[in-house]
Amino acid sequence: MQNNAALAFDPEAFLTRIENVKRTREYRSKQVVFSQGDAADAVFFISSGRVKLTVVSTRGKEAVIGVLEGGSFFGEGSLAGQPLRMSTASAIQPATVIRVGKSTMVRLLHRQPEFAELFIAYLLTRNVRIEEDLVDQLFNSSEKRLARILLLLAHFGKEPRPESVIPKVSQETLAAMVGTTRSRVSYFMNRFRKMGFIHYNGGLQVHSALLTVVLRD
Repeated sequence: MQNNAALAFDPEAFLTRIENVKRTREYRSKQVVFSQGDAADAVFFISSGRVKLTVVSTRGKEAVIGVLEGGSFFGEGSLAGQPLRMSTASAIQPATVIRVGKSTMVRLLHRQPEFAELFIAYLLTRNVRIEEDLVDQLFNSSEKRLARILLLLAHFGKEPRPESVIPKVSQETLAAMVGTTRSRVSYFMNRFRKMGFIHYNGGLQVHSALLTVVLRD
């Protein structure tokens, strides 16, 4: 469990103080950070923006396995001996990303206990989310999966009010995350809008009432 010191620790401020061992880069929307099959030699931290992780099967089918926001780490598989990237990471809006080489990251984890505690807590939270995603994929309908993804993107339960999903996540990306077709996503989005669960006003606004779709049998 995180203690108060870990909660107060700012990983971005810490990483930006490290000279000559990290690289900060700005990415345009749709620009690739790394590709599936690249050498896994670094860990990344999102300072701002959003990054999606996708995998492509041997038959060429693409699936979105995660959408990460500012404050998230990715590429941590390199620390577990993963020689090649298992997914492609690309920005879905302009993003600022800090790259920390594998050897540097290992050294930081050994020498900086506050940073190590925060990083481990992040990985544990991420693991719980992955398990929830797996259960969601196995047992819930595509309509429920879409509703859950929209609530997660809107920070439901973490913010005092719903947040606009800005910039808009394309229906193609949502379909890849849900594991269905774009036409089905379009159908459900129109249905949610007619029921008052979402509306468009300079961005997608998600209302807490959408939770009823997730909770119903």
